[in-house]
Parts: sequence; structure tokens; C-alpha cells
Amino acid sequence: MPNIKVFAGTSHPDLGHKICNRLGIECGKVVTKKFSNGECCVEIGESVRGEDVFIVQSGCNSVNDMLMELLIMINACKIASASRVTAVIPCFPYARQDKKDKSRAPISAKLVANMLSVAGADHIITMDLHASQIQGFFDIPVDNLYAEPAVLKWIKENISDWRNCTIVSPDAGGAKRVTAIADRLNVDFALIHKERKKANEVAAMVLVGDVKDRIAILVDDMADTCGTICHAAHKLLEAGALKVYAICTHGIFSGPAISRINNSMFEAVVVTNTIPQDQRMKEAPKIQ
Repeated sequence: MPNIKVFAGTSHPDLGHKICNRLGIECGKVVTKKFSNGECCVEIGESVRGEDVFIVQSGCNSVNDMLMELLIMINACKIASASRVTAVIPCFPYARQDKKDKSRAPISAKLVANMLSVAGADHIITMDLHASQIQGFFDIPVDNLYAEPAVLKWIKENISDWRNCTIVSPDAGGAKRVTAIADRLNVDFALIHKERKKANEVAAMVLVGDVKDRIAILVDDMADTCGTICHAAHKLLEAGALKVYAICTHGIFSGPAISRINNSMFEAVVVTNTIPQDQRMKEAPKIQ
């Protein structure tokens, strides 16, 4: 590989090493530590002059620390004369704050975009953005990769009766994602209309579509506190679904998520490795 260096931040070192193994190169040497007052310190341990640098850092665990570490790593490579710096951010931080939905609300996703550009990033690679329009917040190229091929592969390999399934979106925002998957599998789709009283709390749900005597597969871009998908699973079983699966790209699983999954009616909750899941898979056997 000509002039490529891949560095992994502390948010998801395993993913960084897997990428390097696939490329057949060594992972770049970098030392990240914290001062006693909590400040991040990054030392790039090899020359990056004239190199094409990729920094792998996901927005998970302590999001603000990970974001700051990424900005410092980008800047360190840029001022060490790297020819191009690409930030690989599988789970984009603050992606849910993408519009001004009430007066005096911040558009934090735009702020993060500005910070990445100012730090010196020349290119962003991310996965299943919460809202596609975030790509327009940047003046640099953004590649938004989709988990769809992996989702289709998992459904075909692990659900024997997948031709008798309905793909369900837990909210109206994910309708586009769900119709794309349903078209590829040539099956029906449904969606759940939900009303929120406040963030992270769902008030009422209405199912639009038919799941009676079918396998229901809930597809979403992220599972955070899992209130929505657990509530949706209950609704689908009430409507006569035989089994319910959930497939989410980003398994954030914060707060009461693990206990909700353990007490839920799901056959399985399937996530990608944009966020490390080893510990959570031990705590919740349904997570795959």
C-alpha cells in the first residue's frame, strides 16, 4: 500500500487493528494519555511526512473525550506535514442534534463538523449517519457508508424463513432505510408512528402495516436507551407477529438499555461493530 498510515484512537482499538489486518499493514504507533487534570495528550510515534493518514475513532464511551482526542490526533498529523488526513468516525458524535427543532436549540452536529474541519481533516468517512443532511454541514468530502449489505447478509444467513418477514421502521424518519432493505429482499414493510413528550421518552405508538403471522424485523440506525425498540417489539407481538428481531447499526446501549433487552421479547438484537460490544454481549446474551 503506497504511503498509507492507519492510527487507532482509544475509543475502539480493536476496529483499528481489524482494518489494518484487512489491509495487510501495521497499525501506526500512537501514545494517548491523560494528565491528572483530565487533559488529553497525544504523541504520534512515527513519521507521517507526505503520508496519507487515516485516524479511526468512534463516538462512543465518553464521547467528549473521544472527540477531543480525535481533534488533537488530526491536528498532530497535520502539523507534522501529513499530505492528507482522513477521519474514520464509524459512529458520528452529536448526530442527533442536526436541526433547530425548538427556539434556542443548538445544531451541535454542525459545530462538530466545523471543529473537524478546523483541526485539519481533509476527508471524513462515517457510517449510517442519523440524518443524511449532516454531509452538507461539511465543506470537505464526506463518505457515508451503509450497513445495508451486512444487514441483508445477516438476515439471509440467520433467519431461515426470511421470505415470510416484514421489515419494520420504529419511526417515520427511518422509512427510507427500511424500504430500501424491503425492496432488496422483495418483502413487505411497515412503520410505527410514535409521539414523543420529551427526548428519550415515547408517549404513544401506532403501527402502520401488517405483521400478522409474520416475522418482524425492526431496523434502525441506533439503539440508545432501547425504550423505542422494546416498546415497538411489544406492539408488534400484540399485532400478531410470530417473532421479533432488531437490527441496529450503532449499539450505544446507555442507561437501562441492557436490562430492557434482557427483559424484552426479542429473538436477537443485532448490531455492527462501529462501537465495541464485547462487554455488553456478556451482559445481554440477546445482543449479537
